[in-house]
Amino acid sequence: MKLCKADLVRMGLFLLFLVATVPAFCQRATLGLDVGQVSDKFAPLPAFNGVLIDLNGEVTVIKPSAKNGGPAIVAGGELRIPPDTTNHAKEYAVFGGVVFGSHNFSIGVRGEVRKIYMPAATLDNQVFNRANMELFELPLEIKYKFGSARRAFISATGEPEFTPRFKQSPLAVSLPNPTFDHGYMVRGTVGYNFGKWYLKANYESRYFKFAVGNGNPSNLYDWKSNVITGGVGLNF
Repeated sequence: MKLCKADLVRMGLFLLFLVATVPAFCQRATLGLDVGQVSDKFAPLPAFNGVLIDLNGEVTVIKPSAKNGGPAIVAGGELRIPPDTTNHAKEYAVFGGVVFGSHNFSIGVRGEVRKIYMPAATLDNQVFNRANMELFELPLEIKYKFGSARRAFISATGEPEFTPRFKQSPLAVSLPNPTFDHGYMVRGTVGYNFGKWYLKANYESRYFKFAVGNGNPSNLYDWKSNVITGGVGLNF
């Protein structure tokens, strides 16, 4: 399935945002494109494997003071667009946060708002339209730079998932919202910075668990996702 015009427009607006923002603040920024495979398992359905395109960027709005130190203030966003939206979710996110650095280590905490467009499910020849989810997330990232000129890097990111806000599709049959039980996300990244550009590889695992009930028939909201991507990015 080809990317729709709306997805291409969102990509274009995301790129324009970064191009316009970086000169305005005269600070560092990154823009990355990752491509790989996503495996989505919605109980009790079989796992679906597909391609995932991930466009992501970050702008350093305020650098740490050279005299007094302190954290960097960052902002950015992410677009996750699978060509196959029948079995995989599209996602859009924006975030802002702080990053504390000391020698080779840095620790960042970000407040992130994410919208997930959930795919429909077919079970026993019946179509179940899942509600889309809006989430507030607080990912914590620990990053370590090493090697020649500290160009190589490795990072670990994790977060608990909080109760989503659900938005029913106008085409869906009205059902009670599912009751959230728990969820999490963990991600590992390795990469190398060549100066103007960088390479990286990611592995991510994410899980959502909902209580059994009328809002979660046959556990069709329970979702385990594994993502493996590799990509290239630019440093501004």
